[in-house]
Amino acid sequence: MGKYRKILVAFDGSESSRNALKQAIKFQETEKAWIRVLVVLPPYEGDLEIIGVSNIKSVLEGSSEKLIAEAKEIADAEGAAVITNVEQGQAYEKIVDVADAENCDLIVMGRRGVHHFERMLMGSVTSRVVGYSRKDVLVIPRDAAIRWENILLAVDESKSSEAALTHAIDFASSYGARITAVSVVDVNDEFYAQVPHAVDKLVDKAKSLLDKIRSKLESLDIYTETMVMEGEVYEKIVEVAGEKKSDIIFMGSHGRTGFKKLIMGSVTEKVIGFSTCPVMIIHQ
Repeated sequence: MGKYRKILVAFDGSESSRNALKQAIKFQETEKAWIRVLVVLPPYEGDLEIIGVSNIKSVLEGSSEKLIAEAKEIADAEGAAVITNVEQGQAYEKIVDVADAENCDLIVMGRRGVHHFERMLMGSVTSRVVGYSRKDVLVIPRDAAIRWENILLAVDESKSSEAALTHAIDFASSYGARITAVSVVDVNDEFYAQVPHAVDKLVDKAKSLLDKIRSKLESLDIYTETMVMEGEVYEKIVEVAGEKKSDIIFMGSHGRTGFKKLIMGSVTEKVIGFSTCPVMIIHQ
């Protein structure tokens, strides 16, 4: 397909990052891309006395060597060659910076959280990478695999959603996938009771958007299904993905600036947290 030529994989030795690297390598084979594995060490500000360890620098260097060796072992087992980087600092900052400096097209990260609280936890490295980077980000749950046959596309009227549609079309055309496009009208019972006509208008607007998307996809011979849902947006997206046994979710990342980039808990972060399949976040 060749959409992504340079892939950055964030690696910390966890089971989720190990799986993310394995899945990225499989993806690399079809994309004909190369992979850069990034290990980020915590900031070092000199020798500190903690738990009997006096030379933190040497400990950190030993840890990085071990992680790089683990990443290369995984790559060798998969028959792939990777380039490695070691950086020191805040993890999300280094991931964003290296992706920019190396002109990577895609950032691949694993997702650890398995418990409800972990999935709701705000301020995670993944959330911040999605918020600050302008690169596309693919987040892979610990036990998930990358497949492309059944794509769920979450849409609204934003520019980032248009970009997600374009990417979904590229993947569907390349891999012979079908697309389920879903638009969620964000309303609760109180809102519906007070202004039911407004809800009807929002639903009609969503249907109109999906009709246009269906027409476009069917003109490209892509099998398409469309759905309008009402309720909590992230819950409905995850619910549909489960019902349709989706292989992957495509969605746009709404542009955020300044303080808003630090406000976690948006639809994007919650879909990432609760989805059992990989989530591809597309930037404009």
